[in-house]
Order: sequence, then structure tokens, then C-alpha cells
Amino acid sequence: MDTLSLVLLLLSVQWSRAQEDPLLPFSEHLDPEHKVQLKWGFDEIQGTILFELTVDTSGWVGFGFSPKGGMTGADIVIGGVGPGGRYFTDRHAVGKSMPVIDQQQNYKLLSLTESDGKTVMKFQRSISSCDQHDLPITNLPMKLIYAYGQTDDITYHSTQRGTKELNLLKYKPRVNPPNSSSFDITMFNFTVPDNQTHYHCKIVRAPTFDRKQHIYRIEPVITNPDLVHHLLLYRCPPSVTEPFEAKCYTGVDGECMETVAVWGVGGGDFEFPEVAGLPIGGNVEDLLYRLEVHYNNLNKSAGRVDNSGLRFYHTSELRQHDAAVLGTGLAVTPGYAIPPKAKSFLTYGLCDTAYIPEVLQTPHDLQVFSAMLHTHLAGRKVRVGHFRGGKQIDFLAVDENYDFEYQEVTNLGKTKTVKLGDKLLVECTYNTENRSALTWGGLSTSNEMCLAFLFYYPAMNLSSCVSFPDEDTLISEMGANDTASWVNMMFMKTWDDTSINQYQQTLKGIDQFVIVTNSNNNGSLNKGTLPDLKVIPPAPCMSGCATKSLALLSLLLCLAVQWACL
Repeated sequence: MDTLSLVLLLLSVQWSRAQEDPLLPFSEHLDPEHKVQLKWGFDEIQGTILFELTVDTSGWVGFGFSPKGGMTGADIVIGGVGPGGRYFTDRHAVGKSMPVIDQQQNYKLLSLTESDGKTVMKFQRSISSCDQHDLPITNLPMKLIYAYGQTDDITYHSTQRGTKELNLLKYKPRVNPPNSSSFDITMFNFTVPDNQTHYHCKIVRAPTFDRKQHIYRIEPVITNPDLVHHLLLYRCPPSVTEPFEAKCYTGVDGECMETVAVWGVGGGDFEFPEVAGLPIGGNVEDLLYRLEVHYNNLNKSAGRVDNSGLRFYHTSELRQHDAAVLGTGLAVTPGYAIPPKAKSFLTYGLCDTAYIPEVLQTPHDLQVFSAMLHTHLAGRKVRVGHFRGGKQIDFLAVDENYDFEYQEVTNLGKTKTVKLGDKLLVECTYNTENRSALTWGGLSTSNEMCLAFLFYYPAMNLSSCVSFPDEDTLISEMGANDTASWVNMMFMKTWDDTSINQYQQTLKGIDQFVIVTNSNNNGSLNKGTLPDLKVIPPAPCMSGCATKSLALLSLLLCLAVQWACL
């Protein structure tokens, strides 16, 4: 009997985990008694946000957004399951009275159920404002309001209401699990050189633990905000066994290339979703880690001492999945150049996940939940296209207004599945109108990069999936004989709109070398071609009952009844 109970318990746990909705990765209780739970996810590219409200009641439930936390001016939905079936309406409040039904029903009901004394209402709307009575959802904290009744007679809610402020689009779940602690990996009294750009690396041994831990939060520890531009922590392969400190890429540090953590100037701390954490301890406790700090010393100040790095919060209460970071984009080497005087020049980095099985024995799909996009000073936009079966199906991440001085790891709003065989295309847009010389790919601030660090689970022993243009083909296509003559051609060329466009089209049309590397620096090298990246238009404003084929008639029906037509 005990064995049977254990089996049933395990099956119950597996079933509950299987029921996790990747489209609703965020969750908060809106009330102190935990009777009102809100789950949500969003798609900034499509311009939509999805909610699931669960309330301990068999009566009506209400939820909305308020300018100041009260009823007046609030954007509200009210729904429930009554004797006549489901009802759901988009409303707005003009005071402390029954909210008025909107003429435009811009919330779309997806499901509404009532059982065991709980009402669960799942609905969707546009992030932006659809009409004058809808409040736009912004990147700033918003005041959410809720109310509910014990019957389906929508009357005064009494004390069954409340307000909570949340940043829905920039949400950070500040959890403090039991058995948690923290440790730092930082520089120690490092004197920053008086160079404009310096990358300093330090290989250290992480703290050891009796058993595996999960890192759930990473915070920057910055002692010189005007000098430290970004930080990376890499896990070293077993071949690296001794601590090391020097200028980056001058020694054994170049072998440590599996990204573990990323921080960029302007960013803050980063919280992992409750289903995943970075593993440390257990079978990885003997591995060393490389801290890389990019110092951007614009004034070439001398004698500045720095102790910057990262703080890691960890717990022995393990989460469901190990998380990891995959580096994608254009390989960082000096073999490509961005021409001067370009208003909008594009470069591309291709990751073809079909080649991952060549470096891993047991590869699997990636569940991507966050990303950090990275270029240098000339970068203006970064987009990560997602392709399956030769067609673009989505963008994984997009930054249409890239700012070198504001870089952070951002939640995607929902968990996106990258299946083995999918292609990821990282596109970077540069502006070099004010430059008179070529900009080469490389580490310096004055050089350029085009990278996307993707946070995903379950973790694989995977380091990077990047590409680089076939140099021999590029030289030949441009009419040069060898590398030296090609470099001379690039320096001597008159760069105008025509020559810039020709060079860009050549770069995009030639074969790319796709390089996939695992944690032990074993890699595969294959050729691929760049797919065409297109703009996926955002979804139109949601309507609770109107579709493109049922416009005016359905809207009139919605206005005529209290619940939404389904």
C-alpha cells in the first residue's frame, strides 16, 4: 500500500509539472490571504498580454488597471459562471459605482470555469490601449485592482477587494527560498589600466557544497560604475585546473567559454523563473569559473582600483530544471568589417540547431525564457529571428532601440520552444554615418559585436552556436585574390550608398560557417545560408467577441447582453 501511495504521489507531481503553462510564466497573489492569484505572460512582438485569474469564490470576479489604485478611471473586466452560463464584459469605472460596459469589447475571453469553490478566468488583451477606456500596459509598475462576490449578483464587493502594484512587463519574482545563501565572484583590488578599453579575466574556484544547489538570483557588485561596462562569467572545461588572472585571451582563460552569467551597464539583478535555476555543486563543483570584466575607461584615468563582479544567491531546495545560457550570433573575430558612412548596415549570425547532435550525445529542445542582446557603440537594433521548416515563425527577442549604455537580461514574457532543427538568426543594425574608417569585429569598444545570450532550460553541455561568413568566398566575390588584397580593397574603397549596399548584399548571400561548441570545447563546423528575416506584424487589438469576419454584428450582440458571445 505504501509503494502504491508513493507511485501515485510521483505521478501527481509529474502531472502537476506537466500542466505548467509556458505562456504564463509569472505568478503573484494579489491579496494577503492568497485567495486571489494572477498568472500572466506576454508577447511584446505581437503586442499581446495573457492573464489567468483564480479566485476562491463561486460568484463574480473582477480585475483591472487603475490610474491611482481606486475605482475612478479604472479599466476593468468582470466575469463568472452563473445560472445562465458564462459571462464576461470589458468595462470602465467612472466613480464608486457599477462599472460601465465599454462600447468596444477589447478583452478576449479564452476560458472561464468554476469548480470546488474556485473561479478561473483566462483572457487576453493588447498591451497598448485599444480605445479611450483601456489603459495601456507600460514598462513601469501599474496598480492592479481586484474584487469578487460570493454570488453572481454583481453588487458591492465590501471588503473583498484590493490593490497591488506590479511591473507586468519588467517583472522580477523576488523569491527568498529556504536554505538559501550567497557568494561573490569579484575582482580583488585590481588596478584598472589607463587604456580606453581593457578586458580583465580571473579564473577562480567557486565555493564547494555537499550537494547540488540552484542559483536563483544574480546581482551585480559594481564598485566603479563609470568604468565597468559589462561582466561575464564562464564555466571552464575540466582541462583548466589552476586559478589564473591576466588580460583576457592571453592565456588559458581562452579555454573557458561556456557562458554562465551576463550583466551589462544599466541592468540590475536577474531572477530566474521559479521552474529553473543555474546548477552549482554536485558533479560540477570541481570546475573553475572565469570572470571577465570589460572596463570602458573613456577618460583613460590611472590608478583606479576595482572590486567589481557578481553575487549569486543559491538554495538547496532544487527547482524542476537546470538552466543554462547559450551564446548565439556572429563569431567575435576581426575578419569582418562594417563600412563607414552607413545609415543602416546589417550583419547576421546564424545558429542552426540541427548541428547540436554533432557535439552532444543526448540533445533536446530548448525552452528559452530570457535573453541579453549585445553590440557596441554603432549598434542601433538587434533582432533574433526564429525559423522552423524553412519558414520564420517568430522573433525570440527584439530591441528596436538598442542603447549601448543600457543593457540587461530581459524576460521574453513567455517560454518559447526552440526545437532541434530550428534556425536562429541574430540580426544587428549599425549606424556609422559619423565614422570615416572601417569598424572591425573585435573586443574593443570601438570594434563591434553582434551577440544574443539565450537563457533556457533544461540545461545541456552546450557553449555556443554562432556563424561567420566564408572568407574565401567573400574575397572572391569582391574581386580580390587573397586576404591582404581584400583588406587593402576595403581600406581604399569609396564608401557610398551603392558600395555599402553591394557589400551588404554580398555578405548576406554567401555561405556561412556555422560553429557549434560544447562545454569541453569540442565543436562542429558546417556551412549554411542566411534565411530572410521579415517583420512579423503585431496582432490587432483584442476583441472579446469580434473577429475579422464578425465585426459589427458581433459587437452589437456583445453590447446587448451582459456576457461575451463566444
